[in-house]
Amino acid sequence: MRVRGTVAYDGAPFHGFAVNDGVPTVAGLLNGALSRVLGTEVVLTCAGRTDRGVHAVGQVVSFDAPDGASLEDVQRAINRQCRPSVVVTALERVADDFDARFSATGRTYRYRILDRPDPDPFIVLRAWHVWGPLDVDAMQLATADLIGEHDFSSFCRRPTPRPDGTPTVLVRRITSASWRRVADGLSGADLLEFEVSASAFCHQMVRSVVGTLVAVGRGRLAADSMPLVLDARDRQAAGEPAPPEGLTLWSVDYPGTTSDSS
Repeated sequence: MRVRGTVAYDGAPFHGFAVNDGVPTVAGLLNGALSRVLGTEVVLTCAGRTDRGVHAVGQVVSFDAPDGASLEDVQRAINRQCRPSVVVTALERVADDFDARFSATGRTYRYRILDRPDPDPFIVLRAWHVWGPLDVDAMQLATADLIGEHDFSSFCRRPTPRPDGTPTVLVRRITSASWRRVADGLSGADLLEFEVSASAFCHQMVRSVVGTLVAVGRGRLAADSMPLVLDARDRQAAGEPAPPEGLTLWSVDYPGTTSDSS
């Protein structure tokens, strides 16, 4: 039977989600735990392959399990093996053609920034410390120009060439993007949070967008410069990618449902 799982994890101890021999990864840990629990080799598929240091609240995975397996027992056994850095928050049986990656219709990421002179030891691995404050109004204006369908080549890591030589299309549609102030749940620090949703993202796109918008907030780029950056289709036109620790894969959407972990 095909199973859909929702997974939360702290990305700090891992070299990303995807299996990478010789280093700890989220998929490597989960594949091993599932294979031991189910007594058969399991290779799962994920909605988004997060990079090293990136976290998740609502990552979605899919895998096949023997018919009749108790998903409640499987979830409990996996969490005993993977805690505390990785926790499966839900398991459910789904249609046999469900695929965590290709069935998804949307993904939402959140990025957190501490924009003040002094750092906070309690959130050093969950937010980017930027000497602030930043000009949030200018950042919000710049963000508005990124909403919609654009070629995001300026914001994406150059993809590996395809074997047949055809270029990789980096056109994406951002459906919503905005900044807001939030309080950290542990330290109470005042954080700046960016939330962005799209049908899909290219490699390092969110971090590059955040890095560029922070350059606007610092006054290094004009608030009305995003159309020029997009039109350049050149990675050098955008800012440096923001560090991974502030980024979290928040939720994934599928037809007929909205996976919202807020």
